[in-house]
Amino acid sequence: MKALRNFMNKIKPHFQQGGKFSKLESVFDGMETFLFTPNTTSRSGVHIHDSNDMKRTMITVVVALLPCLLFAMYNIGYQHFRAIGMPEASFVQMFIFGLLAMLPVIVVSYVVGLGIEFIGAQIHHKEIQEGFLVTGILIPLIVPINTPLWMTAVATAFAVIFAKEIFGGTGMNIFNVALITRAFLFFSYPAEMSGDKAFVMTDSAFGYGAGTVADGFSGATPLGEVATNVGDTLNLSTSTLDAFIGLIPGSPGETSMIAILIGAAILLITGIASWRVMLSVFAGGLSMGTIANVFATPTYPASMLDPLAQLCFGGFAFAAVFMATDPVTGARTKIGQYIYGFLIGVFAILIRVYNGGYPEGAMLAVLLMNAFAPLIDYCVVQVNINRRLKRAKAK
Repeated sequence: MKALRNFMNKIKPHFQQGGKFSKLESVFDGMETFLFTPNTTSRSGVHIHDSNDMKRTMITVVVALLPCLLFAMYNIGYQHFRAIGMPEASFVQMFIFGLLAMLPVIVVSYVVGLGIEFIGAQIHHKEIQEGFLVTGILIPLIVPINTPLWMTAVATAFAVIFAKEIFGGTGMNIFNVALITRAFLFFSYPAEMSGDKAFVMTDSAFGYGAGTVADGFSGATPLGEVATNVGDTLNLSTSTLDAFIGLIPGSPGETSMIAILIGAAILLITGIASWRVMLSVFAGGLSMGTIANVFATPTYPASMLDPLAQLCFGGFAFAAVFMATDPVTGARTKIGQYIYGFLIGVFAILIRVYNGGYPEGAMLAVLLMNAFAPLIDYCVVQVNINRRLKRAKAK
């Protein structure tokens, strides 16, 4: 490390103002900050900070996402070998297939997203922020595995430019960038984002795992089965336990409730995520799921789902833990966080149950409440101000 530090110090003048590579100053600064802890200090007008800076926060979230990522790689292989009639494939075979399938998506996500952020930082002479470290891993986890790479690249570029950079970059965006990526894909290329083939990779990955799809195989997700259910009873091939474990078709990171809860525990123990938001989302979803179930009707098949199944199916749990808790796009007042989270849970189930065109409502619910988060905080603050003014006048 000492040799690397000496090398960086030696070439640093070339990237500073007046150097022959001064136009790449932000790129060099980003690399140096990534490799070493900055040694610059503020000389005046500072507050006391703890050691949990932006970089550590982002890395902690990435660590919390690792259980979902690792399980996603296994489940992609598990679903693939079931699809080609080879359920006896070993754990290693399944995991390697999933790794090979996920790797290109992760590379595309980071290359496109970070590339745009590097260019933006250089144009505006700003430091390169670490915000995309998390977004770059979230995108592959919420996009169906069969989404063409060029679509993922276009959607990522759109989200980074129009949902982040034009607002001022990291910390200034109104909407969750990863969810904007998925929303762009969902509304621009609906055929590739839905159906039996979207969530199960039946082709080989770099020539590995080649085979022919077995007769009668269906890659429909549980919510896909619910949306097409006909009759007075709900007939599903997937149980709530299956969804809790996660060995079901779906977006890579959203299938396993166990992996998501492990990530939630990491975020809560480290104090990165708000337990108020997380708890409120589940409370809102459970409440709306119970109401829908009480008034269940075959006209809306999803209303017949058990309230606990509503929480396990689809991307609800993943959204509650990793999307709704985004501190940049969510409510910041304590009371506001309860309201914000509860409404996300309510709207997610409301959209899922009563709008057949959107069987997965978590994405739209989070984006909707992203727009209302500032208003919620404003109302909470104003109520508090008015209460204090009344108290002051009473004295």
